[in-house]
Order: sequence, then structure tokens, then C-alpha cells
Amino acid sequence: MYISIVKDTSMQEQFITRLSPDDQFFKIFDLLPEVSFYLKDRLSRFMVINRKGCEICGVAKEEDAIGKTDHDFFGQEKADKYRADDLVVIETGKPILNRIEAAANQVGSERLMISDKVPIRDRRGRIMGLAGIGRLVERLSGRSGNVDQFAKMVDYIQNNYGDSITSPKLAKMSGMSLGPFERRFKRAFALSPHQYIMRLRVSGSARLLTETELTISEIAQECGFYDQAHLCRSFRNIMNLTPSFFRAREKGIR
Repeated sequence: MYISIVKDTSMQEQFITRLSPDDQFFKIFDLLPEVSFYLKDRLSRFMVINRKGCEICGVAKEEDAIGKTDHDFFGQEKADKYRADDLVVIETGKPILNRIEAAANQVGSERLMISDKVPIRDRRGRIMGLAGIGRLVERLSGRSGNVDQFAKMVDYIQNNYGDSITSPKLAKMSGMSLGPFERRFKRAFALSPHQYIMRLRVSGSARLLTETELTISEIAQECGFYDQAHLCRSFRNIMNLTPSFFRAREKGIR
């Protein structure tokens, strides 16, 4: 099996090195109407950007964005925030995943965007910039709540999933009554608030299982589970394996 894996990796590398140096590979991203895609260098200058990304930046074609930064297209506060996120990815090598925020292209936008940024490296393994995508996922309407409140609420969940969090509390943070909030949340993420929080807790547990020597019981307490048994059940339901097996696999323990 090991030999097969090495062979497959080599085959992939050979295929990729045969690709033409033009932008044919990136054209596929123009076919995704609700997804923006871009590559930036270490100075946060756009090097590649798809059609949706151009639309968000307010330019007619990719050439109009190449070599420019978010400060050329957005207000100071928003552009500074984007640059700060870029620097986190570029300087630490750690991705930013599932960042929830208002759509970038207009003040008071009714759209939510989920953004992801990951580092990209050169052939020597040095970080040369980042790749990013943004997905428009929800339109908020009506007088109750707004997209900025909703985004801040989701950010609160992501930063505090280890605490006790209830739907009524989240609804209040979003400026909505409970029923409309739960329906809006389900439309945005295809999960109930409880399911979303549980997935964050399992994801956090997986990270601690991999990066620390904490016991499973300690991780359960850290990530907001009732006890070790609750963590094990939830982990198995979502990951289809036990925390112990996951830790052994990720750490190369046989």
C-alpha cells in the first residue's frame, strides 16, 4: 500500500508539471457564479482573480485587478481587516477557514460571505502568498436583524464553542426572534445552530487530539462536551471513528 501511495503522488506531480504556464487551470473558477477565487502575493497584491472576484472588486476584467490590493477597492477599515487576515496566513502558515462576514462589495449588503484563506508555497516550501475563496451563502431581508449582526453572532460561536451557547442567546445577538433566527441559520449553513456548534466542538477536539497530549477527558471539558462519553459519541457520529483511533492515526501510532 505504501508503494502505491508513493507512485500515485509521483504521477500527480508529473501531471501538474506538464500543465501549460498560462491561466487555463484557473478558468474553471469563472464558472462558479457565487464563488470568488483569488491568489495574492506576500504583499497582498492580487495575482489571479476570477470573474466573481472582479465583480466584488468592481472591475470589468482580471487585468484591472492584477498588482492591486484590497485598499484599491474597499474602504480603509475593511481593507485593513483583509490585510491583517492575509498577514496571519502568510506569517504563520495557518489557514483561516469559514470566516463569516458581510459581502465586501457594498456597505449594508444583505449577503453573507464565508471566506477561506490558505497559504501557498514555492518549490522550496517557502510561503509565497495565499489562495482565497469567498462563497455567498445567504440573503437577509426584513426589518429584524442584519448581516453584520448575524456575522458577529457566527464569529462569537466560532470563538466560544467550548462555552454553553443557547439558540435564544444567539437569536438575541442577531437581532431576531427565535423562530426566524433558526430558519435563517438553517438556510445559511444547512445545519441547525446546535448541529453547527457540535461540528465546531468536534473539529476543535480533533485539533487538540493532534496537537496536544491532553487526555480525552480534558479535551471534552475544553471543547464544551458534558463528559468524555459525550465527546466520544459525537466524534464518532461526525468523524466515523473514535477519538483514540483518530489520535493514533494522526500521530502515526500503530
